[in-house]
Amino acid sequence: MSKKIVFMGTPMFAVPILKSLYQNGYNISDVYTQPPQKSQRGQRINKSPIQGLSEILNLNYRSPKYLKDNNEEYEYFKKIDADLALVVAYGQIIPKNFLSLTKKGFINIHASILPSWRGAAPIQRSIMNLDKETGISIMKILEGLDTGPVCNVYKIDLDDNINANTVEQKLSYLAAEKILDNLDNILDDKAKFIDQDNAKATYASKILKEEGKIDWQDTAENIIGKVNGLYPVPGAFFIYNGERYKILKAEIGNGKGSPGEVVSNYLEIVCGNKQSIKITEIQRQGKKPQNIREFMLGTQIKKGSIISNG
Repeated sequence: MSKKIVFMGTPMFAVPILKSLYQNGYNISDVYTQPPQKSQRGQRINKSPIQGLSEILNLNYRSPKYLKDNNEEYEYFKKIDADLALVVAYGQIIPKNFLSLTKKGFINIHASILPSWRGAAPIQRSIMNLDKETGISIMKILEGLDTGPVCNVYKIDLDDNINANTVEQKLSYLAAEKILDNLDNILDDKAKFIDQDNAKATYASKILKEEGKIDWQDTAENIIGKVNGLYPVPGAFFIYNGERYKILKAEIGNGKGSPGEVVSNYLEIVCGNKQSIKITEIQRQGKKPQNIREFMLGTQIKKGSIISNG
């Protein structure tokens, strides 16, 4: 009999990985995902991408609101008698008492080069930090946050123009491929896990919406890092005449002037290191995204305008 795997994941990042396991014949006995969420106006119920895929593949899925102190879910999980649980951006911390319920433990695919960027937002933090590379780490789950030993790390390069959405897709497909090289070894106790160096750990705290606000005294590189790291949500933004403008794409320019000053007719804005950024795609509050030529035809933000940090 093939060995039982429980898959635990929620967002689109986890979808290619679950699909890869299914297509390669692994026995996925149960899928755990976060419960459906109401839309902002409460008119729609949005299933998680993993629930949607589970329904298409006719996989048994469960979506408890919480696992901690949930005795009913604990007893159900115990009866599965799974060989392994694979966790990919599930959205809940696995309680300590669950960690002993599978024969080979719980394995996590984490979107960073551990011990760097443990926590909730590793992709965004890596880009905002102007890192030159990131990757995925395949690790055992212990009680601490992303502290478990690692069996393999796979890396990709980061360039100045890559955004969080693109990096997420690249890492997701990389993980879908590489987990196949690791699962059998883990199930057969052939994988070698190495403890992390906790002294080198950094933490990727959850992204707050207000972090997207641009300070024009900051360097052009840091502002580009914020634009790319927070794309598509919550987005990097500035306020002008009481309206919010989200910068979707931008590049380093060479305009001269004071921080916050618009120095061209195509929305080139001076930053704090005597450089500038050239905005190439923007979204006015409540409007659709526009390329900069379209936007400049109807905006009051012209050459000579000053965009303050207020």
